[in-house]
Amino acid sequence: MTIKDNVEKVKDIVNKAAEKSGRNPEDIIILAASKTQPVEKIIQAYNAGIRYFGENRVQEGMKKIDQLKNYTDIHWHLIGGLQTNKAKYAVRYFEMIHSLDRKQLADEIDKRAGKIGKKQDVLIEVNVGEEESKYGVKPSELKELFEYSLKKENINILGLMCIPPYIEDKEKSRPYFVLLRKLKENLQKEFGVTLPHLSMGMSHDFDVAVEEGATIVRIGTAIFGEREAP
Repeated sequence: MTIKDNVEKVKDIVNKAAEKSGRNPEDIIILAASKTQPVEKIIQAYNAGIRYFGENRVQEGMKKIDQLKNYTDIHWHLIGGLQTNKAKYAVRYFEMIHSLDRKQLADEIDKRAGKIGKKQDVLIEVNVGEEESKYGVKPSELKELFEYSLKKENINILGLMCIPPYIEDKEKSRPYFVLLRKLKENLQKEFGVTLPHLSMGMSHDFDVAVEEGATIVRIGTAIFGEREAP
């Protein structure tokens, strides 16, 4: 199957999952996770209608963004963990950062965005499975980080992101997506804010994520096929 075929299949699954849960499919962003993918494949996905791309590594993303700078309607998101010393590059290159997970990083994003006169869109990454190997703030510490980051002049918090533990049976991911949605709802209620985005769901479980309220699904393999080695 071609990348165009894959994109059509992903769209069809999103549409069905949205309709099943009484949602408008147009409210869901299909973000192609393009880590390690060559620009030729990104262009194929673009030609198939994808306009949102997510990179895991700042440096790799910067190169691709520079190479594809003539594609002015591409929205570039940083979806991987962000080291504090890379924040200055991330705010220059990426429209949205999905991986704010600590106060030190909030300070740095705020400072670097302020220096270039930008209000940086971010999502707070929550470690819903509380796994040692993963980035993200613990659910019990989310409120404190949210309140801290909310006060930053140059940060615009638009929602939450998670990467649940990988489970072959995608139905077992559902409780993690429900948890993230409820955490978002609690923050909205307590702080009187609107958080439009839930970034959750990847190639093997994004239909379940959509059923539970995902507004951004991050799709790599289901669009590009198996990843090529960098």
